[in-house]
Amino acid sequence: MFARARLAQGVHLRSSSFLSRRLASTKSLKETLQEVIPAKQEQLKRLKTEHGQAVVGDVKIENIIGGMRGLKAMLWDASVLDPNEGIRFHGLSIPDCQKVLPPAPRGKEIIAESMLWLLLTGQVPTAEQTRQLSRELAEKGELPKFVEDLVDSLPKDLHPMTQLGVGVAALNKESSFQAAYEKGMKKSEYWTHTFDDCINLIARLPALAARIYRNAYRPGSPIPAINKDLDLVGNYSHLLGYGENESLTEYLRLYIALHGDHEGGNASAHTARMYTISPFLDIRKITEHPTFQDLVGSTLSDPYLSYSAALFALAGPLHGLANQEVLRWQLAMQKEIGTDISNENIKDYLWKTLRSGQVVPGVARYGHGVLRNPDPRFIALQEFCQTRPELKNSPIIELVNKTSEVAPDVLKEHGKTKNPYPNVDATSGCVLYHYGFTEFKYYTVIFGVSRALGALTQLVWARALGLPLERPKSYSMDALEKLVKQ
Repeated sequence: MFARARLAQGVHLRSSSFLSRRLASTKSLKETLQEVIPAKQEQLKRLKTEHGQAVVGDVKIENIIGGMRGLKAMLWDASVLDPNEGIRFHGLSIPDCQKVLPPAPRGKEIIAESMLWLLLTGQVPTAEQTRQLSRELAEKGELPKFVEDLVDSLPKDLHPMTQLGVGVAALNKESSFQAAYEKGMKKSEYWTHTFDDCINLIARLPALAARIYRNAYRPGSPIPAINKDLDLVGNYSHLLGYGENESLTEYLRLYIALHGDHEGGNASAHTARMYTISPFLDIRKITEHPTFQDLVGSTLSDPYLSYSAALFALAGPLHGLANQEVLRWQLAMQKEIGTDISNENIKDYLWKTLRSGQVVPGVARYGHGVLRNPDPRFIALQEFCQTRPELKNSPIIELVNKTSEVAPDVLKEHGKTKNPYPNVDATSGCVLYHYGFTEFKYYTVIFGVSRALGALTQLVWARALGLPLERPKSYSMDALEKLVKQ
């Protein structure tokens, strides 16, 4: 179902016949997934039987000691990151997704529910299916009282990401998977309980994340009830206290959908869900055939424990803290150069940063570990800014735009950046800041809400395919030197 021919069709969803065929179903998300799983199970069985001994690629010492960077040893079925084209979700580019994935009522941007459906099933949902899923998530979105009490008891100055990880882990008290496993269940039933946990967790993330925000930055302010008529991110914005700002809500919808998944090699996805390639006869077919393993999830930890681990990986400054670092750097530049936002002043500030031994404006923000062209997510957010007069006239957004024009040539001349073009983080936090969402430390929590869409959907697939415990072979330095000599 997910083979290259079908993926190629997905890129051309503008075709009315294909689109009508994809949008004809009114089945629920779980029913749709139940139809998809058998074909994937058969595909995995065939790969193991027919190609289990085929060899792809070589592992070098630099791969082993260099964090496996660039090593073709993982596969993530929901999305593929091409160095030149950027991210694709089941074959669909970001512009494709913006054209075909249903928005919120009266909205224009992709919403989390339509991206969740695509990531989990490889299919485009109807507007009706998306609305039904929104309703289901809203009805399951209330936090248990014990989690509310736990979060309220945490120190208000404890980092928001730490609080989010604690809250998510505590939700495992109500894990359907854990309860069923303790009673005894067939392996074929693992995915259904995992699915239920994942949907419940995604549903509750807005209430949990919003409670953390209110406690830390708006203590004593009442938290409104979940509105059953709103989509997931509409409710998130509402609970945060920004529901009246429709522009910010639309931006959050776009931000969370675009950040929902970004291949499997990043630290947070890798922690919760690692998919390791089974050998294929043809290396070119790697992106067609999924065989998944996950790191924490492979131990049969429930989705709450697995995703809490991913959140703690996301909290690192080399990963999810990117947008706040970029914003700090841009604000420091704005303070120094004042209102004269000229190319020459920006160029001087860039060189000042580089000559001081710093990166621009932080590790892997300008430039990306995989991408070799401008990040399509950055382009999508910039296009959003161009549709909003208040953003087009915003000094901080103007500075972002001009920096993105000047920085590539400076970084090329500097010669130490493989990709000198802006990453999505070059603008994402700056838009939040413009709208008055100025609490830097909280930005990664929004990232954490979004990345659940990819990590958790793939955990369902790991259970559906019955994948084993991840246990790669490790070597000491002495052992590596011995291997090299041999």
